[in-house]
Amino acid sequence: MDTRTTTPPTETDGRRYLVTGAAGFIGSHLVEALLERGHRVVGIDGFVDSYEREVKVQNLLGALGDRHFEFVELDLRTDDVRPWVEDVDVVVNEAAFAGLPRSWTDVESYVGCNLLAVQRLVVAALDAGVSRFVQASTSSVYGLNAVGDERMATEPISPYGISKLAAEQLIQAHVVAHGLPATILRYFSIYGPRQRPDMAYHIFIERLRRGLPVTVFGDGRQSRSNTFVADCVAGTLAAVDRGEVGTVYNIGGGAEIELLDAIEIIADELGVHPRIEHRPPRPGDQRRTCADTSRARETFDYRPTVDPEDGLRAQVRWHLEQLPSGSDGSTPPLLVHG
Repeated sequence: MDTRTTTPPTETDGRRYLVTGAAGFIGSHLVEALLERGHRVVGIDGFVDSYEREVKVQNLLGALGDRHFEFVELDLRTDDVRPWVEDVDVVVNEAAFAGLPRSWTDVESYVGCNLLAVQRLVVAALDAGVSRFVQASTSSVYGLNAVGDERMATEPISPYGISKLAAEQLIQAHVVAHGLPATILRYFSIYGPRQRPDMAYHIFIERLRRGLPVTVFGDGRQSRSNTFVADCVAGTLAAVDRGEVGTVYNIGGGAEIELLDAIEIIADELGVHPRIEHRPPRPGDQRRTCADTSRARETFDYRPTVDPEDGLRAQVRWHLEQLPSGSDGSTPPLLVHG
């Protein structure tokens, strides 16, 4: 299987793209895919997240040297985004405050980043007359079991899921009332190179690599319709071109995998025997996700190509290839505008 994280170059359509959350896990891959296609890209990130700034700086290094890329450090909750939206054709909003557990104790950050910031970005996009707005959402809006198509009931069971569903509803209101040309994508458990350090597979790889036990909340038989980041990016780009305004699409992987099976694959790639410590399930964790992506397939030919085993092994190999950024452990400086 091809587990590359970028898409083949194609002839540019001359559009200029704005990608928020550009230094994040998915956003950085999306920026690189757009640049490979020859597009002009403005990337925005406020480094407002649950993990270290230095990690996100590293994510940007592949794009910063490209003359078609301009990076802006900006907080969508408070800074004026309008000057950066004025000259773009497409906005892809990948910015969010992510993660389930913290959302129970820091609701303000989730409402601020995942709802109020979206309102400010949408207003700027409407004023600028952009031709397309794509909002990255999540399968967490479905609730405990996300199994089926987009007609499933939305019953989020965490403040994070609630904040993302509220953003979807806000955008749909702007579609109806103001003609916002928006499409919404519900991502299912994205993984792969550059996965956030607070996400399960990254944690498992690091702990197993160091000979430490891994913690599993619950019985380990919870399953995910994992989506390799390359498939996520491909689906997002296809939705920009052919997604229907006002429509929601599931973007998921082609197969389910149970948590304990994923740990076994990671351990096998590392050549270790996993030690697992079970703890009670966490509030807000989903039991099962299985994306029905037939709507995306029928509309813009979305077809995930990376199966869970190949994708997990690729993530492990990437993880092992990472070296300190400098002999003193420092990170390179980040040149920003704004």
